[in-house]
Amino acid sequence: MFKRLILEDYAAFLTLFAFIVAVTIYLTMLWRAVRMPRPQVEALARLPLESEPTRHDDQRT
Repeated sequence: MFKRLILEDYAAFLTLFAFIVAVTIYLTMLWRAVRMPRPQVEALARLPLESEPTRHDDQRT
């Protein structure tokens, strides 16, 4: 079935390059998260995930 599929050398190179870029991005984000200072972690932990409803939001029907 795949005998008729012609893979050029650049296709294999681009696939490998994209994989390496993706792994590098994920490892960089992991490294930054692990090395984050404790006060910054605590400040981010206190951020609200949802906004409090305002009077303007309550008036919609």
